[in-house]
Amino acid sequence: MKKSVFKINTKGHLDKDLFFDEGVDVARYDIVKYSQLQKLYEKMLSFYWTPDEIDVTKDKIDFGKLTKNEQHIFTSNLKRQILLDSVQGRSPDLALLPLASNPELELLIETWAFFETIHSRSYTHVIRNVYPNPSKVFDEITSIPAISECGNAISEHYDNLINYRGPHGSYKHKTLLYLCLVSIYILEGIRFYVSFACSWAFAELKQMEGNAKIIKLIARDENLHLAASLNIIRTLLKEDEDYVKIKEETDGQVHQLFEDALVQEEDWCDYLFGNGSMIGLNADLLKEYVRWIGAKRIKSLNYHVPFSVHQHNPLPWTEKWISGGAVQVAPQETEITSYVLGGVTHDVNKKSFEGLSL
Repeated sequence: MKKSVFKINTKGHLDKDLFFDEGVDVARYDIVKYSQLQKLYEKMLSFYWTPDEIDVTKDKIDFGKLTKNEQHIFTSNLKRQILLDSVQGRSPDLALLPLASNPELELLIETWAFFETIHSRSYTHVIRNVYPNPSKVFDEITSIPAISECGNAISEHYDNLINYRGPHGSYKHKTLLYLCLVSIYILEGIRFYVSFACSWAFAELKQMEGNAKIIKLIARDENLHLAASLNIIRTLLKEDEDYVKIKEETDGQVHQLFEDALVQEEDWCDYLFGNGSMIGLNADLLKEYVRWIGAKRIKSLNYHVPFSVHQHNPLPWTEKWISGGAVQVAPQETEITSYVLGGVTHDVNKKSFEGLSL
């Protein structure tokens, strides 16, 4: 079938499914079928930020004061995050966008991928300001097996979907999409949190605070991306019985996806702390934390959690970083990271200006 970037559809935009239907012709958002996707897009846009807003110059001094094993922890996490967002910055556009058949979904995917590129740029911002030879940090990334193996794991289901050459929208095609979406959900909801916790642990010790503020903004974005992937999966299950069957048939595969990711994160904890721990954090604590996070993610997709975990967060101090606005600082001491760009309020009415005169 010949493809085109513009083809007038026979269906209206409110009659089309999320994926595998006629492509988007007119990008219209006056009346939307999936209002939650539209709201997620608007929330993403209101969170727009750039890494240049965050001053990380003090981090260079702090880094020089860290022990060798602490420097290893900090640098290794940066390298791994760079690879994760390198994949996630391009993959939604390559794998999901060609299959999307709904305007608000199309817009959400493009915005999602754009924010991942902001994350990638933010790591460069940190590295340029902290390390005397930034290129050395980048050049070493793919030579570390613990990082490259993770890259292969998160790429697998993207690649399976991209390389599929069977009938468009077939049951097999839907299965590959479902597994890809679950893999994305795991990436956004689990795979970043070991490095997040380490970054915030440094800041709890008043070290590398600029980087921690950037990670707080990234975590805020990733929570939205997690919500987006979860919403898409739930919508597919609600609207198409094929996905209900696919969920049942792939139960073992999905549980294995979660388990493989959790084991990989636990192995990463061992890699980070192989030369020693840091004050307030060690490999065992991080492993408990990542399992606790993993159990939450599994439950949210309505799967059975096959392992026992702590009832409460093993690292409760991370909550204030994830919740964003809970971190209160004096404006003259640091950057304000809780403001919103592009936000619009609709609470003005005729009475708002009563009593005012010119």
